[in-house]
Amino acid sequence: MMGLGMFFLSCFNTRAQDYPVKPIRLIIPFATGGANDVFGRMIAQKMSQAFRQSVVSENHAGAGGSVGMEMVARSIPDGYTLVLGNIANLSVNPTLYPKLGYNPLVDLQPISLISKVPSLLVVHPSLPVRNVEGLIRLARTQPGFLTFGTGGAGSGSHLTMELFKYQAKIDLIHVPYKGVAPALVDLLAGQISMSFSSVPGVLPYIRSQRLRALATSGPQRVAILPEVVTISEAGLKQFEATLWYGLLAPAGTPLYIVDRLHDTLIQTLRSTEFQQKLAAEGAEPIGSSALTFKNFISSEIQRWAKVIKASGMRPE
Repeated sequence: MMGLGMFFLSCFNTRAQDYPVKPIRLIIPFATGGANDVFGRMIAQKMSQAFRQSVVSENHAGAGGSVGMEMVARSIPDGYTLVLGNIANLSVNPTLYPKLGYNPLVDLQPISLISKVPSLLVVHPSLPVRNVEGLIRLARTQPGFLTFGTGGAGSGSHLTMELFKYQAKIDLIHVPYKGVAPALVDLLAGQISMSFSSVPGVLPYIRSQRLRALATSGPQRVAILPEVVTISEAGLKQFEATLWYGLLAPAGTPLYIVDRLHDTLIQTLRSTEFQQKLAAEGAEPIGSSALTFKNFISSEIQRWAKVIKASGMRPE
């Protein structure tokens, strides 16, 4: 019996070592230019190096990330089609879209949580505010006048602003875009008042004073912008909303491939070089087991369902 067990273990290890034998597609379910694109390309590059096999990133945007997720959910579960999941397409869309074409807890195989990323609350310099308190005061004196841009209904930036609105008891006008890049263009032009944006997306404009950072949405300050307070420090106690990213494959992907992908990703996240890159993006490396990631997705679905229902959020 021991000999038979060793035989099967040997076969398992051989199969794991043989993977991958051809290029891997990493689907990024959002448009180019945003934080999702940045993270996806970083992961693809590092995993290509680790596997010594091409990991090619492909952008397939639409319906808050649902188009790309559904594409992967329906792909052959052979380890050669992966997807970068995030808070929107894994934990928001199941509530936001009544007829979603995939179930993240059934149709996809979680591999690992990659990182958590706070957003920056930024305003156009023409807005006469210098801090969160001033913004709230202005919004209360002009209800329904100030605007905020997002990457679309149900996106991470939209959720974070809805939570901010709810806790601050203010009324703002939502202006959804097809991705964060066009929203940033209009924010820089002063066409909209504010947004919650990723650190890498707005850092150059903060430093050049084309945008003003008021606060960060995370539980602690961002290392590369230590002077920017958290929203909780600014007065909205216990406010926390971080974007997050994870790697997934189609459900039914063989366990030995899931394990190989997981181990390779964890090694990448632990490398000093990659951690420095994440820190430069304002991100915190996480890494988790597949089961822990699945449970996290489930808890986030429940958490954000309350915000979505309270805000009356609808897909646009």
